[in-house]
Amino acid sequence: IAVGLLAGGYVLLRHSSFVAVEHVQISGVHGPEAPAIRAALVAAAHRMSTLDVRYGALRAAVAPFRLVSDIKAHPHFPHGLSVQVSEQLPVAALTAAGQRTAVAADGAVLGPAFLSSTLPTLGGWSVLAPGAHVQDRGLRASLQVLGAAPAALGKLVARAYPSPEGLTVAMRNGLVVYFGDAARAHAKWFSLARVLAEKSSAGALYIDVRLPGRPAAGFAAGSGPPSEASAAEASGKPESTVGALAAGLSGGVPKEEATSGEAPSGASSESGEKSEEASSSQSSESTSSTGTEAPSEAPTAGG
Repeated sequence: IAVGLLAGGYVLLRHSSFVAVEHVQISGVHGPEAPAIRAALVAAAHRMSTLDVRYGALRAAVAPFRLVSDIKAHPHFPHGLSVQVSEQLPVAALTAAGQRTAVAADGAVLGPAFLSSTLPTLGGWSVLAPGAHVQDRGLRASLQVLGAAPAALGKLVARAYPSPEGLTVAMRNGLVVYFGDAARAHAKWFSLARVLAEKSSAGALYIDVRLPGRPAAGFAAGSGPPSEASAAEASGKPESTVGALAAGLSGGVPKEEATSGEAPSGASSESGEKSEEASSSQSSESTSSTGTEAPSEAPTAGG
């Protein structure tokens, strides 16, 4: 009898006003949908108590919002509830047949409403409906690389595409970066950031980070890394490709990469030809990761 009374009392308490959720703290939401997401979560939370948090109801409240990938809730007795929202933000604009749509790093299609002028472009044969997922392996590799980009570099990417060197990223001011594939994407971005921070890379046409521990900067035939004086002068010029990119790197490198134990060595220089070692070690991987369906200047297959 005593056990039954205690159980009944607990049931009454967990649904009583003594533990009703009154204060809701929401974090992790951004962008134009943030107010609507907050309002939906607050409304759902106010129908709960700190002894009866219903995660299914919270997830159902944000189901219409494609940016939300997951939520976590933590009650604070007696009247508080904190909700952490995880979002899948757009990392690229998938373009095909004159149509564009925003896509997240995991391949989720978010829709045209989430497009912005700063998103890099990816070419495809078709634009999928919002809510679908990109299946093409080459596109998914590109999305993975773009999603791993530090903020300081990601906003400077113009497009990603397959090339003879594998997965290739073009910056908005002309610099080309050879990633090869999506393996160790964070380490490759860190390697790129280290190279761009060096004055000796000023004037480079491309940077090869397929071997992130041994990046290589390529220069036009007949030229090479500038002297210390000329490098300092070039890095300060607005038209300097590498200098302009390096200027925005502060704070853009993931901390875990900076302390991973394998810091890239100084970039080697190449004049006219790419690193033979990188090319030979990555050629098979480049073919498998990007496929042969999509040329570098044409839309990639599938999507």
